[in-house]
Amino acid sequence: MSKPCNTQLVIDGVCRDGASGRRMTLVDPAREEAWCEVAVAELADVEAAVAGAQRAFETGWRDLAPGKRAEVLYAVARLIREHLEELAQLEMRNVGKPISDARDEVALGARVFEYYAGAVTKFFGQTIPVARGGFDFTLRQPMGVVAAIVPWNFPFPIACWKVAPALAAGNCVVLKPASLTPLTALRLGVLALEAGMTAGVLQVLSGAGGQIGDALVQHPLVRKISFTGSTSVGSRIMQLASRDIKRVSLELGGKSPNIIFADADLEQAARTSPMSVFANCGQDCCARSRVFVERKVYDRFVELFVAATRQLAVGDPSKEETQVGPMVSAQQRESVERFLDSARQAKRTLACGGDRPHTKGYYLSPTVVLGCETTDWIWREEVFGPVVCVRPFDDEEQMLREVNESPYGLSGSLWTNDLRRALRVARRVESGVLSINSHTSVHVEAPFGGFKQSGLGRDLGMAAMEGYTELKNVYVAL
Repeated sequence: MSKPCNTQLVIDGVCRDGASGRRMTLVDPAREEAWCEVAVAELADVEAAVAGAQRAFETGWRDLAPGKRAEVLYAVARLIREHLEELAQLEMRNVGKPISDARDEVALGARVFEYYAGAVTKFFGQTIPVARGGFDFTLRQPMGVVAAIVPWNFPFPIACWKVAPALAAGNCVVLKPASLTPLTALRLGVLALEAGMTAGVLQVLSGAGGQIGDALVQHPLVRKISFTGSTSVGSRIMQLASRDIKRVSLELGGKSPNIIFADADLEQAARTSPMSVFANCGQDCCARSRVFVERKVYDRFVELFVAATRQLAVGDPSKEETQVGPMVSAQQRESVERFLDSARQAKRTLACGGDRPHTKGYYLSPTVVLGCETTDWIWREEVFGPVVCVRPFDDEEQMLREVNESPYGLSGSLWTNDLRRALRVARRVESGVLSINSHTSVHVEAPFGGFKQSGLGRDLGMAAMEGYTELKNVYVAL
């Protein structure tokens, strides 16, 4: 495909280079080739973006009639759909994401904008009867400037998850995409302007995450930080934000379980489970990377699961049939290979995968590891690559203890045809999202987020809009 049409920052309705004029090279992970350069934001650009967002907030966006705000968000959704193929091609080339997945994710972004456009006119406070009589009511008021910091694994949909509800609630947003994958965020900034969004309402800054992210978190005009990324960076954001008691929402790491009981539909569970961990080359905080299988069906499940894994199409992300593309960078692949080296040194069994299937590109074969102990590094830590560990269990209580030993609690799956067991175990698993006889983690209409070190706050659903507002109570004496 041709070079992207916007590689500049989006500040106050203008596409421009950063204050220093520096640019950063992006590498195509499927070809290991440099293919474009993007502007690098500096601290002066952060100041300009935040000041412009605050100005846009004070001079119109927060007071824009809800119906008018909804019209703008609907227009953004329409333009996303009209530019779906362009955005999908950018995501495929920038991230290494299979083109079919990229198209689905762009369409998801459009649905998110449509959902929150519809929510604008249906989001309101309450009237409350109080003991003293009089009239008591609540207001949901926008916060002001929101900093949205998004990761490199799902750049476009997660940007939409944060931007759309924040704007719908009446805030203005400074969007900071990951340094590796800024292209669709920059394009979103331009599409928003074309949709009629006032200059300054959505600003987009590409560049170094540490420098720009820290500056946004500490800026006195930024009222909330919405971050998706690693637990270590999330912890740092909480520390920095605590100085001014800024609001934060954090969607962080995961080590999600996939629990298979003997009475489950074993064929369906085994056939669908590989893509619950290997989709996006395993670079997914929801990846079901710990599989717990009831011992009486363990051997059969492993046989079916490994067979299904071997059938996955790993290769060129531009091909329609590809299911697993490359990893995002050489560094990320090397990180995953260190986990595999540790498993080999511990004499664990690699039932399949663990190799580099292509000589060009940051590919790594989907890998199934057997015989792990719960103390193994590869079992305990988030690998963030195409690696899954499978262990048998003998009883429900033992399994639940092992599931909940993890410091993470984001997502997971549970397979059983016993309704009582399904509900009982679902209540006990410590995670923010759980699917029964399914691997679906994301629904636009439903809250998404984690327990424990997987974060706090929620994306998606009406819970997200609540998280971008302050709740004010007003009492009128009559």
